[in-house]
Amino acid sequence: MSQATAWLLSAYHTESHASWSRWLTGAISSYDWQLFSLPGRHFRWRIRGNPLSWLDQLPGHAPDLLVATSMVDLATLRGLRPDLAGTPCLYYFHENQFAYPRSEGQHHSIDPQMVQLYGALAAEQVAFNSTYNLESFLSGIELLGKKLPDHFPKDLSERIREKSQVLPVPIQPVPRADKDSRLIVWNHRWEYDKAPQVFVDAIELLLKHKTEFRLALLGARSKPGHPELERLRKRVPGPWIVADNCLPKKEYRAVLGKAQIVVSTAIHEFQGIAMLEAVSAGASPLVPDALCYPEQYPPTYRYPPGDAQALAGTLHHWLTGPMPPAPQVEAFYGQELLPHWQIALSRLLN
Repeated sequence: MSQATAWLLSAYHTESHASWSRWLTGAISSYDWQLFSLPGRHFRWRIRGNPLSWLDQLPGHAPDLLVATSMVDLATLRGLRPDLAGTPCLYYFHENQFAYPRSEGQHHSIDPQMVQLYGALAAEQVAFNSTYNLESFLSGIELLGKKLPDHFPKDLSERIREKSQVLPVPIQPVPRADKDSRLIVWNHRWEYDKAPQVFVDAIELLLKHKTEFRLALLGARSKPGHPELERLRKRVPGPWIVADNCLPKKEYRAVLGKAQIVVSTAIHEFQGIAMLEAVSAGASPLVPDALCYPEQYPPTYRYPPGDAQALAGTLHHWLTGPMPPAPQVEAFYGQELLPHWQIALSRLLN
């Protein structure tokens, strides 16, 4: 008996999406997979234009099932390829555009939200990488309906909820190494949605209190450097910064293995994989009491969002007194999540 064929459609194929795709197609080998992806750039063209980009690239024969990321304009794709309308689809949300923060310079458009709304309605099954992602998407639909003038169905969020589930992206656990009890890791992009100014403000408060620490600044950064990163470099004594680069994977994981504390100040986080990886290596997390974090970490590890003083206070307490051990995150490991992904895909064919 031949294997069922499956297409994985990834319309905005960043490294995080690529890593998830490799895991999914490698771990679930009971399907004959084909990956179709588009580069993770030119966001507005990509999210509206992917059916055109794939118009002449997808094979002429439909597969047995589809897995499409929420960047895929599934409704339009099925209109252009009617044979795909009969192919059951799992529509997967790494993020959702209703809860995505915008910078001051970004153009506001409802199009990305509508693409995801239509895609969720068109798919047979919908999955989200966190409960926060699911609930913020459904809440966003309800808020949108209140803003539109008329003829907006009142039960759209419930229709989608009925066919939705939470399926996190698996993490690859990081081996623990000899801990540096004063090493704080920042492993996020130096961009507005990670609120680096809150982190830098907290570090400045630690310096005022003469708290000793070391920093590993591992997040991706653009050129020229982010102004908050430059401010941090000027304030912190050079020897206290043990790493300041977007390191290759092996070196990155080695630093995580030594870290005692890992910090997030994000205003945008749907699953927080970088944090989960650091915690798997034994680092104690300090995260905002918001976004996906309350469903992952007990109150001990959370502080009021955006409150640099509260963050600094907890860091000082941990660095000078007892520190809570890293919480358990084994539920996010591949071997734990694999059966749930297998069941979700098998439902499409039953």
